[in-house]
Amino acid sequence: MLRVTGAKKTYPGKPPAMALDGAELRLAAGEWLALLGPNGAGKTTLVRSIAGRVRLDGGEIELGGVRLDRANAEARGVLGIVPQDLALHPRLTAAENLRAFGALHGVPRRELGERARWALDWTGLTDRAGTRVDTFSGGMKRRLNIACGVLHRPTVVLLDEPTVGVDPQSRERIWIMLAELRAGGAALLLTTHQLDEAQRVADRIAIIDRGRTIADGTFDALVARTLGAERKISIALDAPLGGDPPSGCALDPARRTASRAVSDVGTELAALLAELARRGARVADVTIERPSLHAVFIALTGRELRE
Repeated sequence: MLRVTGAKKTYPGKPPAMALDGAELRLAAGEWLALLGPNGAGKTTLVRSIAGRVRLDGGEIELGGVRLDRANAEARGVLGIVPQDLALHPRLTAAENLRAFGALHGVPRRELGERARWALDWTGLTDRAGTRVDTFSGGMKRRLNIACGVLHRPTVVLLDEPTVGVDPQSRERIWIMLAELRAGGAALLLTTHQLDEAQRVADRIAIIDRGRTIADGTFDALVARTLGAERKISIALDAPLGGDPPSGCALDPARRTASRAVSDVGTELAALLAELARRGARVADVTIERPSLHAVFIALTGRELRE
């Protein structure tokens, strides 16, 4: 549904600032892709170029198999855009906002009412249809913001930090809403700094840094590439352990937690538990630390601050 090839963009200045240096991106129908990167990595420029707000110096963008250029800008009609900054009219009601944005997106007048009713039900705002948006909570505004961006039923949706600043209940409702869009065949491109959420919801993850796509794949594939197959296990004991640490383990200062990296959790954990049992130790808890997207991100982009 979406393909970006060799995207290049340099902003004028002294010296010129290169925002994109050959970035690549692909997105299939019904796929949920998380686009991640440090501050200044080029994410915003890449998304704006897809949306038509930035003109690339080089490279190509294809949307639905159509190469985008100035001559066929209307091809972006299949695109839905949900910005991080709320794009709502605060003095209008929820229903009025939906009708206004639906009309701007080219939804036929005869369908506006039906689309608005669907959106209110989808967002859980039916009972607030006639209420002005400036009285809404942050979570309600976020949900309405998403609905206004997809009333025209786009096949590709760009989502910029869709859950920023909302409470846990609204955040969960938003993920349910977006999952329903994907189930209907829409392809979702999500940019976010909430790495735990990206790990949970995305089918695939692309990481961009210094204007280039430095990683692209499933979470498991990125873990295998960066962190390997090892897992850390921690065994909490109900009393301090005397003698030497168990095989290959490190003990905490209180000698009540034994930790070790393993490559085969099933085999090595069983052997370690058996050793502790032979030594008369009683296990209170076992924790297996699965690699996180945060750890993968740091491994690929480094720890230095990006301002």
